[in-house]
Amino acid sequence: MTFRSRVIAATVIAAALAVVLASLTSFLTTRNALTNSVDQSLLEAHGFNDDIQSTPSFIILANGQALQTNTPPSLIDATVLKFAKGQESKYIFRTVQFNDQAVRELVYPLAVGAVVTCALNADCQLKTTAAEVYIADFSGQVAELRNLVRTLLLVSVGVLLLALSLGVLLARNALHPLEDVTDEIETIAETSDMSRRLVEGDVDELGRLRRVFNRLLGTVEESQSLQRQLVLDASHELRTPLTSLRTNAQVLSRAPLLAPEDLEQLTTDMVAQVDELAALVGDLAELARGERSEGPVEQLRLDDVVEECVETARTYARIKNVIIEVDLETSLVVGRRDRLVRAISNLLTNAIKFTPNGSEIRVTTAHGTITVSDSGPGVAPDDIPLIFNRFWRSPLSRGLPGSGLGLSIVDQVVAEFDGVVDVDQDPELGGARFSITVPTV
Repeated sequence: MTFRSRVIAATVIAAALAVVLASLTSFLTTRNALTNSVDQSLLEAHGFNDDIQSTPSFIILANGQALQTNTPPSLIDATVLKFAKGQESKYIFRTVQFNDQAVRELVYPLAVGAVVTCALNADCQLKTTAAEVYIADFSGQVAELRNLVRTLLLVSVGVLLLALSLGVLLARNALHPLEDVTDEIETIAETSDMSRRLVEGDVDELGRLRRVFNRLLGTVEESQSLQRQLVLDASHELRTPLTSLRTNAQVLSRAPLLAPEDLEQLTTDMVAQVDELAALVGDLAELARGERSEGPVEQLRLDDVVEECVETARTYARIKNVIIEVDLETSLVVGRRDRLVRAISNLLTNAIKFTPNGSEIRVTTAHGTITVSDSGPGVAPDDIPLIFNRFWRSPLSRGLPGSGLGLSIVDQVVAEFDGVVDVDQDPELGGARFSITVPTV
């Protein structure tokens, strides 16, 4: 069922419910008004207005005999006999068929000793219980109600046909802008041109849809641009070690002609280049994961995670005789442990790389903030906006091993934790100070 059909169906159903409720209310109101009018005249004939003589009444005794000789036999039924025998104490109104006509009856109970009008207009006293029955012609009111029902049916059919026509017209006009939006989206999907944008239009639901879709297009376009840039940068970074490996492999083909020390140096260079390629591929894989980590989300003690990373980093720091001082306070965060370990380890590796031999690195944690400070040359103010870009390397680091992806991974992990990462100069050590702040539990 199409959306247009649902709109039309909803319009017709709403109109049908409104017509049914209006018709039922009209019928019940009219019927009650006609019935109450006749019932009121029967009550007045019974005793509230003695001047009314047009409403005939009949008295039925407990034995089923009528007091008046002109009482129709069909008037006496089980209900009237129940009143005549004193089994009911309150009067009732009812509509019955009498001589093929609809009549309205008032059946009233009479007690023993009640004075009633007998033959020759004489008063007599009842020796048994009885029922007094007043009747009024109701066929005219029934005919009016039938005419009303036919009229309401005709009106209802006309209203439903009108609602159907208006529903089709309104659906066509209302959904036409939506069809235009759908056509534009289909064109974008077919051409894969993410640079196109929809005309936002008015400030309404459709305009909101256009604006949201434009934002989605912008996000997709930016994502595609980043992917293309990542591929280009990765191919550029891979080209240098691959070229060097190819050259060394060609030289290695003449191994019998090389001196032992040259052959050893060549082998060492090739192993270093392979390690560099492996690290680059690992960083690329980590960066490509984005925020879709597969590890479990759990509550972590920040000081425990940092201490684990520091113990691993001290193994590499001993080579340069670098001391890592720690000051850890307990704080709890929620996230994936492997991702947090990767970010902290990248900062420690970066600090060890730029810290001179025999110098110091300081690591602190407090209230969800991790700070890593080194004794290196620091980060130039002009380089701060660039250091988290993929493959960006400062002039000081271009001669050092690395892929230029470590800080990009740090920034990505911190964003996954809904945190922030900042960099400035440590006032005591003089080198760079990286600070990661994540929400605490």
